[in-house]
Amino acid sequence: MVSALGMAAVLGGCGSTGSSDVTLRLVAADYGDSAANSSKKYWDNLVDDYESQHPGVKIDVSVYSWNDVDRKVKDMVDAGHAPDLAQIGAYADYAAAGKLYQASELLSIRTQADFLSQLSDAGEWQHTQYGIPFAASTRVLFYNKTLFAKAGITPPTTWDELAADAAALKDKGVKYPYALPLGPEEAQAETMQWLLSGTDAESGGSGYTDDVGTYHINSQQNVNTFTWLKDDLVGKGLTGPDAPGKFNRADAFTAFADGQVGMLNGHPALIQQATKKGVKFGMVPTPGRTGTSRASMGVSDWMMAFKQNGHAEQIGDFLNFVYAEKNVLAFSREYGLLPVTSSASNVMSASDAAPDKALHPFLDQLPTSELYPVGKTSWAAVSAAVKKGIGQAVAPGGSPSTILTRLQATATTADSNDAS
Repeated sequence: MVSALGMAAVLGGCGSTGSSDVTLRLVAADYGDSAANSSKKYWDNLVDDYESQHPGVKIDVSVYSWNDVDRKVKDMVDAGHAPDLAQIGAYADYAAAGKLYQASELLSIRTQADFLSQLSDAGEWQHTQYGIPFAASTRVLFYNKTLFAKAGITPPTTWDELAADAAALKDKGVKYPYALPLGPEEAQAETMQWLLSGTDAESGGSGYTDDVGTYHINSQQNVNTFTWLKDDLVGKGLTGPDAPGKFNRADAFTAFADGQVGMLNGHPALIQQATKKGVKFGMVPTPGRTGTSRASMGVSDWMMAFKQNGHAEQIGDFLNFVYAEKNVLAFSREYGLLPVTSSASNVMSASDAAPDKALHPFLDQLPTSELYPVGKTSWAAVSAAVKKGIGQAVAPGGSPSTILTRLQATATTADSNDAS
């Protein structure tokens, strides 16, 4: 949403914040996989650029791994020493506790208007935006071109075609015809992609929730989706030797890069991983029940600003700089992620340069992507329950209806606790 409110609206592009000797503390997540490409280098370069134009403001950045960053911020907040800015995985708990600035209190109208609308909408808690999207990704179906050629098959567009392709791959001895990672690492992602692909346009909803944001995990369509997975993929031995509930995304990606997987849902990081190993792969939109899935799963990480120390003016000015087109593009290109602004997305979409072109299939999915219900403070508990239990829905003797109903009960309880 674009708001005409907020003192930062007149600050976009200013060279001075009208204040001096202010230090802003930013805690950020590390998107790199080595010291050579740590996010610290990105932030150091950006901060040097900003501080050279704003001599009265210093930006103190601490970068932590994704394993630690959310806990680090929570510890700081709990100790009464909240950072000014945090770039982490979730914002809703802090918004609900009244600890965050609204986006409209910080950002210029131009910056607010540039965010992709579905990402801005996902940053809302109780219809007000507190979470500012920072990086995004979507999912597509990756397939091994070499294995597909040997099996004489083409990429699927429907579930029936996917099952037929998987059967042909199995006949050729492929270890994982379709890799189905429903293990505790990231089962909530694979689950949501399948829920979305099983939802038709008429019934609406966005996987875990309905059109008004109420959990409907055990809807008949979702039960039908997991019944199909259990009976037509897992039950026919088309997902490989590992029980899906014990098979993690990282293991599935490694197996794909090792040439052992025919196809799987993947995000942009798999491009580099598979390319390094010399795997010849293609990418197509995720198949749906009767045609290409009406929506892909989107994921966004978040920037947020804490009110504890004040400094709204300086925070807003810095964030307007962070979200300048050149800076958004620099980050997205460095880490193979999708831009969160329309201006940077348009540049990337029009570019045929290698790093940009590789992301085009994911960019194509972004306008119709659906995100986790991150604006609900209950989502953390629901996500944890899905990671722990969804694999049982496709296990031998498992009941999709029973498992999804159990998860729905968890979600309903978590939601009512948050509302009380």
